[in-house]
Parts: sequence; C-alpha cells; structure tokens
Amino acid sequence: MILDDIVEKRKEQLQREKDNIEPQDMKEMALNSKNKNHGFKEALKESGLSVISEVKKASPSKGVIAEDFRPVETAIAYEEAGAAAISCLTEEHYFKGGSKYFADIRAKVNIPMLRKDFIFDEYQIYEAKVLGADAILLIAAILSEEKIKEFYDLAKSLDLDCLVEVHNEEELKKVIACGCDIIGINNRNLKTFDVDLNTTSKLAPLIPYEAVLVSESGMKDENDMKNVKEQGADAVLIGETFMRSDNIKETMEQLRSCL
Repeated sequence: MILDDIVEKRKEQLQREKDNIEPQDMKEMALNSKNKNHGFKEALKESGLSVISEVKKASPSKGVIAEDFRPVETAIAYEEAGAAAISCLTEEHYFKGGSKYFADIRAKVNIPMLRKDFIFDEYQIYEAKVLGADAILLIAAILSEEKIKEFYDLAKSLDLDCLVEVHNEEELKKVIACGCDIIGINNRNLKTFDVDLNTTSKLAPLIPYEAVLVSESGMKDENDMKNVKEQGADAVLIGETFMRSDNIKETMEQLRSCL
C-alpha cells in the first residue's frame, strides 16, 4: 500500500532531521519562535471559494510533475494570482519536496502557508513552527483518534492551524470526535490513488458542526470548482493543475470563472 510506503520513507527522513537538530533543541526553537500565524483559517473563510495552491515537484501517482521546478517563483505567482494560501510539500522521497523549499517560499510571500507532509511525530509539528508554517496537515488515515487529538492540541498551543484530512466515513468519525475546525476531504483514495469528486458530496453532509471545509484533489476546471462549492466547500486545494500550467494567473481566473 503506497501510503504505508510513504510513511516508512518519511521515517528515514525524520531520522535525518533529528540527527541534524536534536528533538529537544527543535522543541525549544519552536517554543521560542517569534513566527506569527498569517491567518490560515481566516483566509479559507473568505467569501467565494478560497484556493490553497500547492507547490510540488512530484507525486507517487504521477511521478515528476514539474521538470523545471522553481518553488519560489511558483509561490510568488500563486500569491499574485490571488491564492488564499500556499501548500508546500516537505516530504523528500515521493514528492521531491523539502524543508528548504518551504523556508525559501516563506521568506518571499505574505499569505498563509500549509506544511503538507505525513506527520506522525511531534518533532514534525515543532519543526513546522520553526519553518514559519501557519498550518499543518494531519492525515486521519495514518493517525489514531488519540494521536489526532494530541497533535491537534499541540499545534494549537503553538498557534498553528490544522487541516485534518479524511477520505472516508470511518476517518471522518475520528476527526469529528476530536472537534477539528478545518476538515479536508481528499477526493483521492490514498490506497488506490483514484480520484472521485463525489467523495466531497458524500462526506460533507456528515459533519455535524460548523467547520471550515476544504475539498482536496481532482480540481481540473471551473465545473469541478462549482461542483464542490455547491457541496459546501469553503476552499479547495489544487496542486497538479497549477504545477502543469504555463500561466498560473490565467489558470486561476479560468478555475474561478463560474463562481
């Protein structure tokens, strides 16, 4: 199962990170950090359908997406095109991301940033704070309900928002039990990597309280955007469509044309 493989590789990366900066040192750096939250949750609640634009070089399902990968230039283009926030991959093996890309982008843009990664250790949350993240991704498929709550509370204590991601009803139940306030519905099945936009329409009505809802994966055109907005999405997360675009501003305008 690809998700298990990603997590195993991520454990190797985490060990390298811990060898570079000791866990206690990373924790102290995070607790002493002066990095302020740029308002990730607020940005997603703006009227219309907010767009989280993703910076990623590759993915497990598509391989290398951007041969000529220029993360900072791409992020600046996202900001200029009107993205509400930027998502940046920091997983090195399958997505060819990295913490350096994240830090370089953070130094050049003023909109909120999501650290997109496979988080299973508190070290990664402290590291996100040090990198200047405004939010982290928590994936319900790889975390128990107890871990979701523990990591969610830790992130909040560091003034980090959490986009908590689900792709089926069982995972959603765990997230609802934790009272998470930003819920991402991933239209991509993380076991098969098939994409089905109906995942948003199936799961959205099952959320019993007011949460910021993000529809992730599979947005290719304005009809997809209209579809998920009608299902109650406040925001969308879009990666590949932008990373393959020759003109990010035009692509953004096209995607938003019927909202």
